[in-house]
Amino acid sequence: MTLDFSTTLGPAWFPAPIFTASGCASSGKELAQFFPLKSIGAIVTKSIMVKARPGRPTPRMAETPSGMLNSIGLQGPGIDSFIANDIPWLVEQGARIIVSIAGETVDEYATLARRLRSVPGISALEVNISCPNVENRGMVFACDPVSSRAVIDGVRRTLGGDLPIIAKLSPDVTDIVSIAREVVDAGADGVALINTLLGMVINTETMRPHLGGKTGGLSGPAIRPVAVRAIYQVHQALPKIPILGMGGVRNGRDAFEMILAGASGVSVGTATFGNPKAAIEIQSELKALVSAKGFTSLKSAVGFAHREIDSESAKESM
Repeated sequence: MTLDFSTTLGPAWFPAPIFTASGCASSGKELAQFFPLKSIGAIVTKSIMVKARPGRPTPRMAETPSGMLNSIGLQGPGIDSFIANDIPWLVEQGARIIVSIAGETVDEYATLARRLRSVPGISALEVNISCPNVENRGMVFACDPVSSRAVIDGVRRTLGGDLPIIAKLSPDVTDIVSIAREVVDAGADGVALINTLLGMVINTETMRPHLGGKTGGLSGPAIRPVAVRAIYQVHQALPKIPILGMGGVRNGRDAFEMILAGASGVSVGTATFGNPKAAIEIQSELKALVSAKGFTSLKSAVGFAHREIDSESAKESM
């Protein structure tokens, strides 16, 4: 039995459902020595901003039980260097590209979208709205429905129908479904769930916050149940909206859990720090597992946990 392992995020098609997670592999150069980048669904680049940024003070990382905290601060070269160097290199590798963008104002997101609109080789934009809004006293865009909608609306108006938009949402909210509804109504073609959770580590020797930036984003296996819950809730409320799932995926079974919850694709991030081949290995494990469960396509497994029928009946109907 042949398995159709392809997936779609809005109008964008990908031959496989495993992606890198933004921020964990820059633009893929570090991973390219371990496997061909074109062999996975796509490379999701580190979130790029209008101007170059040095990032936050050190220390920037801290290990935690079943995870890690990072406080990198969106360090990056800025959009001009990114367009001149990173995208051409990824195109040369034959990789499919999802560019992640971030800004401090609504206008900055629109500016980035305008710069990327006609750049060849880009499959979609991931709009990372888990950034502080400097126009609203530091309120994180993704934690406020009005701000979330404003960013996506600005990007959609700038792009027109040129590129699919995937809105990356924060789990640090009481009702993630309401935020998802707002960004979809504003023009997002899909959502990415979840970004890191805000956390802190205190160094008990110095008796001060360990990270130079004090707080950081918690990632790794510890957050996977939160990600699965968010994916399940959003898929239940918006079953036709594609979801790119992420958060603590270490193996094919973890990825399959997100697919069953409602994700159409899965990003692998923190796992690559310990195993740079994690993405390609997880993709192979996921493919074998989906096939072993009797599915003829990945799409038929998406959201399967929501179905009110037993597994044997489901397999007979496929």
